[in-house]
Amino acid sequence: MSESLIVIGGTAAGLSAASKARRLCPDMEITVYERSGFVSYGACGLPYFVGGLIGEPEDLVSLTADTLREKRGIPTYTRHEVTAIRRNEKLVEVTDLAAGRTFTQRYDKLMIATGAEPILPPLPGVEAQGVHCLRTVEDGIALKARTKEAKRAVIVGGGFIGLETAEELTQAGLSVTVLEALPRLLPFLPEDYSARIQRELESHGVTVRLGAAAAEVAVEQGRAAGVRLAEGELLPADLVLFSVGVRPSSRLAVECGLELGLRGGIVVDAEQRTSDPAIYAAGDCVQMKNLITGEPCYFPLGTNANKQGRVAGENLAGGHSRFPGVLGSQVTKIFDLYAASTGLTPEQAEKAGFCPAVSSITKGDRASYYPGGGENHLTLVLDRDTGRLLGAQGVGTSTVAGRMNVLATAITAGMTVMELNELDLVYSPSVAPVYDPILIAASQAIKCVRRQ
Repeated sequence: MSESLIVIGGTAAGLSAASKARRLCPDMEITVYERSGFVSYGACGLPYFVGGLIGEPEDLVSLTADTLREKRGIPTYTRHEVTAIRRNEKLVEVTDLAAGRTFTQRYDKLMIATGAEPILPPLPGVEAQGVHCLRTVEDGIALKARTKEAKRAVIVGGGFIGLETAEELTQAGLSVTVLEALPRLLPFLPEDYSARIQRELESHGVTVRLGAAAAEVAVEQGRAAGVRLAEGELLPADLVLFSVGVRPSSRLAVECGLELGLRGGIVVDAEQRTSDPAIYAAGDCVQMKNLITGEPCYFPLGTNANKQGRVAGENLAGGHSRFPGVLGSQVTKIFDLYAASTGLTPEQAEKAGFCPAVSSITKGDRASYYPGGGENHLTLVLDRDTGRLLGAQGVGTSTVAGRMNVLATAITAGMTVMELNELDLVYSPSVAPVYDPILIAASQAIKCVRRQ
């Protein structure tokens, strides 16, 4: 008799696991339950759907439930919420949200891929109409509908999603204010990089308020009318978006007694197995491991979720694949400026026991005489004693993303800045200068190393 696998969650990690398990075990009984009305969608594209760059919500969807069922042989049910895991009986309780009925289903193995949920501060007025978060396709549909009648938007939180949505709402014709409680935007970047991002936003008409904590949402006739700051100032708004981060969606794990770790993320081993050997978990709902320090961390990114899901799927099918950890590599576009980072910041490196040094350079991304080029600003974080590359941050043109990928590769390989300096990188006037910004950054960083 074939084993049965139930997957809770129909996005990146869950469907990667289900698809991998199906390829390796064609006879396995696999069922996927997804609480929302969409599966296999690109949540990172939601700001661009809200702003109109992407036309329809279906454009964000890679695979539908029907496609998964008919072409991959994976029965997938949307609007079905798993409400409880009964580990002793190996049963899950499922509610069909459309029909309003609840039933149980047995499993031999279980995959939890419930993702993350947006943090909504417990402030007065946050339940009013016109207050939004942006996590699911339904969130995007509701927010986009609101933009058609709104003229002023306040975005609480200056992270990637908040800033990307600020760009899109501005380009859709709204007056946008971003509130950030911290002294600067994206504090994992160097201060001057944060300042560049702020200037880029402001040059396109976005108002940025730093050190500004929201105290309440002002409400008129049941609808959001603005955001009041802690010191009493009222910022009028027809639309309020909270984008202050996410937390692991781990309620099911809590209630069934699985071990939890950092920020309430589910603790898993390198094979994505939880404290219950029959249950695996992956994606934004789990605690992760930092590839450099080996310590617990949390980077809720689609890249990590897909890779972890694939590892879990192989192991659910009887394999022994391992997920090594994460660097937290990330990139975003804010109007005409790109910002990226990977690995440790200087503060994180020092906390991990390294003796960090920081080296920064500015270099054109193409030959100086070739038209259309721009600047790359790169910062390397290294261990002063050994020269080992620990982290990198950059802002500039779109080419920053590719260079950050090279630096992430170097960190993963344990390279020193001396070794980085010897890389045989490509050159063409239209693509890169003779000495690539990476090589210039490495050459400069070598000067910080005590023992060469």
